[in-house]
Amino acid sequence: MNPIEQVWADIRKRGFKNKAFKALDDVIDKLQEVVQGLDCSVLKTIVNKQGFSKFVSDFR
Repeated sequence: MNPIEQVWADIRKRGFKNKAFKALDDVIDKLQEVVQGLDCSVLKTIVNKQGFSKFVSDFR
């Protein structure tokens, strides 16, 4: 997965796993809550993993 797909997977895991919402506004509110709660170090880790994997595959 590319970095943004990994970020979306993390967002789904944190706020949308096994949840049903009654209204679109509830989905938007939850998305805002989860995104605001994302830790910069988690995002950096996701991006760095992708960059390292690309470096290794390019090196081979």
